[in-house]
Amino acid sequence: MKNISAITYKELLIYFSSPMAYIIAGVFFTLTGVFFVTSIEGAFAEASARALFSNATYFLMPLIPPLLTMRLLAEEQKLGTLELLLTSPIRDYEIVVAKFLASFIILLAMTLFTLFYMLLLFVYQANPDIGPMISTYVGFILYAMVALSIGLLASSLTTNQIVAASVGFGIIFLFTILQRINEVIDGPIATLIEHLSLLSHFESFSRGVMDTKDIAYFIVMTATFLFLTIRSLESRRWR
Repeated sequence: MKNISAITYKELLIYFSSPMAYIIAGVFFTLTGVFFVTSIEGAFAEASARALFSNATYFLMPLIPPLLTMRLLAEEQKLGTLELLLTSPIRDYEIVVAKFLASFIILLAMTLFTLFYMLLLFVYQANPDIGPMISTYVGFILYAMVALSIGLLASSLTTNQIVAASVGFGIIFLFTILQRINEVIDGPIATLIEHLSLLSHFESFSRGVMDTKDIAYFIVMTATFLFLTIRSLESRRWR
């Protein structure tokens, strides 16, 4: 835990000292603000929260996590500092978990700032149902965990940050549009695609239902991509 805490702290300092992090946050807040404004026209508070985060998962999740994670391992490889980490008394999983936690803390903080929009709903709409709002936030955070783990895997595969962001975007976007693909096909393949789709598992949360199978899906997906990232780092020892 000491190594994980130290690396996480170092990465958070880098985030807060980098203008890129503030640009990403600005894009996030601008677009979520637009989604919020367009969602409140004649809608109930619960519907507004659902519309806000449904748009955010579709349009922001393929974009923001890859931008947050693109430098975490790619830059270390380019500068040659990753080799120093790998030869130090730090385990591969500690490096991956620490960098994941740093990016997750940043995205979580950005997400919690959107509670301001929910506060406005409580002020201007009478007696909103808080249950669906909470479940929507939980689902969005779980969704973000998967997206960040995918972005981190992409960052481990290249020394180029732009390539890492592009690969991460492509993989996340693919898992995002699987539900749309599922709408035009039938049979066992359609069932498999539905089980893999990020959006199909998020929809239950947006309706106010926190199903254990959906929670398990997000956790397993996150763990799978983090495991693949660890294996990617381990493969460097043999190059």
